[in-house]
This record gives sequence, structure tokens and C-alpha cells, in this order.
Amino acid sequence: MGLPTQDLKEPDLKIKGSQSVVKVGTKVKNIRLCDGDHDIDCKIPNFGGMKLKSEFVKKV
Repeated sequence: MGLPTQDLKEPDLKIKGSQSVVKVGTKVKNIRLCDGDHDIDCKIPNFGGMKLKSEFVKKV
């Protein structure tokens, strides 16, 4: 009898108005800080330009 296992699901960032999701660990380019509700303006490879909230971003 083995130990119980857990199915760990990586949390993805769901995009409003689209079927796409951005995977954890995706690197973004052309990062610029901006004012407003969304703090960061950037480009995501294979997706395009996007504004992000700083709570979803980690400096690498």
C-alpha cells in the first residue's frame, strides 16, 4: 500500500475576454510601469500586448 498522492495543479492566469491562459513562469518582454489600475504594460510571447497587475508578477 503506497502513500496517498496529491494532484498538484499549477495556477494559470485566466485572460478576460479570451479562451487563453498564461502559464506560471511565462517570461514577458518590453516591461514598462504605468499609472492606473494595472501597474505593468508588457508583451507576452505568442499572445501580444497586455496590462498586468503587479500582484501577479514576480521579478526573476
